Amino acid sequence: MVALAARMGKVSEGEIVRRLIGGNAPPVETPPTPEPGVPIFADYEGHRVRARYFEPARVEIVDGPLAGQSFKTPTGAARAVVRRYNPSVNDNRNGWSFWQLEGQPGRRVWLQAIRPPSGEV
Repeated sequence: MVALAARMGKVSEGEIVRRLIGGNAPPVETPPTPEPGVPIFADYEGHRVRARYFEPARVEIVDGPLAGQSFKTPTGAARAVVRRYNPSVNDNRNGWSFWQLEGQPGRRVWLQAIRPPSGEV
């Protein structure tokens, strides 16, 4: 087979082997690197706000008008969402029960479920 391919391509048998070994291997696809943090969201006043949670308490909002803002605590992020979408109400919220974990179809799992022990926050 190699000799036939060499004659057809008018190259040496060694060249055919070289091409088989090095040049025609399918490209190896690198799986995408998952984004750091835990994906979370909040539904408030008809708006879904997506964010990422980083232990022990930081929240970065990833979409909507607050995208790119980072907060030291889930509560700070929750208060910013309330101020943005309903500025006439008191923004006092508990962020651990305001944000929910993404990817939990059919059930609500609050951020509180993965909260580090109280001595860490």
